[in-house]
Amino acid sequence: MDMKTETQLNVNDIPFQDASVDIWDKKYRLKNPDGTNVDETMGDTRKRVALALSNVEDESKRKVWHDKFLWALENGAIPAGRITSNAGAENQKSAVSTINCTVSRIIRDSMSGIADGVHDAFMTLRAGCGIGYEFSTLRPKGAFVQGAGATTSGPLSFMDVFDSACFTISSAGGRRGAQMATFDISHPDVMEFIRAKREDGRLRQFNLSLLITDEFIEAVKNEEDWKLVFPAFQSEVDDGAEIVWRHWTSNEKHHVVNDKGETACKVYKTVKAVNLWDMIMSSTYDFAEPGFILIDKVNDMNNNWFCEDIRATNP
Repeated sequence: MDMKTETQLNVNDIPFQDASVDIWDKKYRLKNPDGTNVDETMGDTRKRVALALSNVEDESKRKVWHDKFLWALENGAIPAGRITSNAGAENQKSAVSTINCTVSRIIRDSMSGIADGVHDAFMTLRAGCGIGYEFSTLRPKGAFVQGAGATTSGPLSFMDVFDSACFTISSAGGRRGAQMATFDISHPDVMEFIRAKREDGRLRQFNLSLLITDEFIEAVKNEEDWKLVFPAFQSEVDDGAEIVWRHWTSNEKHHVVNDKGETACKVYKTVKAVNLWDMIMSSTYDFAEPGFILIDKVNDMNNNWFCEDIRATNP
């Protein structure tokens, strides 16, 4: 086939595979509540999306942008799934979003903070969006909970709650929910996080990724020890617990902070960095998780470095 013939090919000249038609029908074709079709053809889907996108423009420009959007859609441009599914669908599903993925606010280390996080998850997943969270803001398993006179079950047990919430919402909405859980490499429960999906049926509504710091990479290279830590209470500092000072992005009222803005963190355990690295690599090889986020590099390259510290990603 010569170059001239190739450039004359149009996306509409290529027949759709049966699988493509099935995916469009089940996930992106607009239907009424009774199951009857609003979009009779894929062309109708493109027209609906183009009209919805152009309707946000000034009235004098809508026709111009409608034609531009429709041309793009008819010539190979494919918007994100929530746009294709939900744009122009206000009459059929008014509570959905055209945003594919979001990131949660900080999950605070308290029952009310966790409950707020679950509420955010419910409302976000209900709208058809995916959502990401950092769970290493929650104190480790066995840590004392002041005011309750008991110890906590740890962040992994609360992740199970989010997992169940996502499963419930997605089963009602007909589309699998998407969640991302990130977790700091220095958290005392990091090994439980790494092994979490080895348990059948656990956290199946989640992608899991570790927040890997430059400091950890250097500790691996130099075969050094690695301290697993979490912010300490003043009483733990006073009682002589082993303390290191770390930058912590989600300080709570009870955290002890010095004049440099560093947080006093109790050392729960010390491990060999290389051993922790090997555990990550073995799990990633055997189970394809957890993922690996070079979080210091992410923040170094973040254009909003002056006003935010990124700790999670969308799914």
